Amino acid sequence: MTSTETIIRVRGLCNQFGSNIVHQNLDLDVYRGEILGVVGGSGTGKSVLLRSIVGLMTPTAGEIHLFGKNLLTLSSAERAALEQRVGVLFQKGALFSSLTVLENIALPLIEHAGLTRRQADEIACVKIALTGLAAHAADLYPSDLSGGMIKRASLARALALDPEVLFLDEPTAGLDPIGAAAFDQLLKTLRDAFNLTVFLVTHDLDTLYTACDRVAVLSQKKVLVADRLDVVARTDDEWIRDYFQGPRGRAASQAADRIGM
Repeated sequence: MTSTETIIRVRGLCNQFGSNIVHQNLDLDVYRGEILGVVGGSGTGKSVLLRSIVGLMTPTAGEIHLFGKNLLTLSSAERAALEQRVGVLFQKGALFSSLTVLENIALPLIEHAGLTRRQADEIACVKIALTGLAAHAADLYPSDLSGGMIKRASLARALALDPEVLFLDEPTAGLDPIGAAAFDQLLKTLRDAFNLTVFLVTHDLDTLYTACDRVAVLSQKKVLVADRLDVVARTDDEWIRDYFQGPRGRAASQAADRIGM
């Protein structure tokens, strides 16, 4: 269940690459237990924001608080400990091609949790089952997997260390509608079962309507609005109107209404 406890607090964030200013004085709060969908047009810096929060890039200015601690002022050891409380699913999975699914999931357990190979393999098998992969997938290599299987294997790896927060970058991109819908339902089930907080970068309108508690829209180098989807969809902004009230937005809304979302 979503609470009012702020797990991620971003204030005054600026990201600049040369003369290109991607974010300027961006503020955002993410609450414990919620699935927050992050959307925006091309070039608004959705993935850049995610990478800044998880520590994969250093912003030009601003503050990023995770679990109440400012990531940008922590020592390397403190930051590493904090980062083990988050899991990340990258846009294309980012699985190691030379490792099996089981080995991909076991690796962070061996490297960061100090488990033996046998212990890590046992836990990896549990994560594989949690994400709905067949047991035989453990012995497959990424090149043997379908798009949907890659997403689930990557999710299993993101869950390896029992994170409190999941960061997902376009998790349903490239999936067929049935596979994408199944992934959305899996995400909700995992959130409810483990009280996860989810930061979800997506362009998938169906995901927004079926899985997200709130939606944050990136525009004009900042978070233009972050609220329940019905509130966001009524915001007086040209991009928001085109996105949520266009043909695909109306279809996604009607589909969600039909299944009682």
